[in-house]
Amino acid sequence: MAVVKKYGDDGGTNLAVLIAYRAFFSLFPLLLMFTTILGFLLPHHPALERSVLDSVSAQVPLIGGELRDRTLSGSGLGLVVGAVTAVWAGLGITLAAQNAMAQVWAVPMRERPDVLMSRVRGIGLLLLLGFLNVLSTVASGLVSAGLGGFAVTVVGYLVAFILNLALFGCVFRLFTTAAVATRDLLPGIVIAAAVWVVLQGVGGYFVGHAVRSAGPTYGTFALVIGLLAWVHLGAVTVVLAAEVNTVRASRLWPRSLFGAARPEDQRTLRALAKTEERHDEQHVDVSFDDDANR
Repeated sequence: MAVVKKYGDDGGTNLAVLIAYRAFFSLFPLLLMFTTILGFLLPHHPALERSVLDSVSAQVPLIGGELRDRTLSGSGLGLVVGAVTAVWAGLGITLAAQNAMAQVWAVPMRERPDVLMSRVRGIGLLLLLGFLNVLSTVASGLVSAGLGGFAVTVVGYLVAFILNLALFGCVFRLFTTAAVATRDLLPGIVIAAAVWVVLQGVGGYFVGHAVRSAGPTYGTFALVIGLLAWVHLGAVTVVLAAEVNTVRASRLWPRSLFGAARPEDQRTLRALAKTEERHDEQHVDVSFDDDANR
């Protein structure tokens, strides 16, 4: 209840929508760059290429499967276009995520990274996430190449969960103010990693049943709508996981169902109002009707 109430106070839906929009836009240039690089590196290794593509299909189930039906080839123009647009779109995700984490933890505007530092942090995170994605792809590819049946499913999900822990650990730590202890971020990291594994599995099931059984026209609509829903659910998961951390660390429960009758409600709303402090000489405070009766 407290998590849902704070999610609404922070405008969590809008924060998630912005992250989802940026993520949806960045998926295609990232895949363009990824497949172009594979075309350069693995032109004479079809088995390894297929293993890597199967790994991508598991991580991005709604559109990764499309790659398995294509022949990859390297292109200098494709690599340049993919790299430039991927960095541009990726920075949009990092900026949206930084804003969401700052809002969730009620960081005043004047204490948030400026335009330059927010982008420097964003580029650093993009490089780190790219490295983790390479590790994820290689590890999943090795698992799928060496095992089969039930074992590959169990090991694949375990590898995905461990790598997701590392991924979300970096996101939550780098995008959260240093005043928050790392131990206070752990519950949200575990929740986000576990739910993301489930979303990957659900996306794969959706492709295997709903999309492939539909006709060409309806299949395209199902693919686009499914991808949007999948990315949006992932963004909502990240914001809700961050809210869990905040509510737990700041003890913002229990909350009243309506109004601001409890001290926890008032502390939450005071902190939310103070996020609007944009200059060092600006100070925002909040009073409630029951303050005058004390």
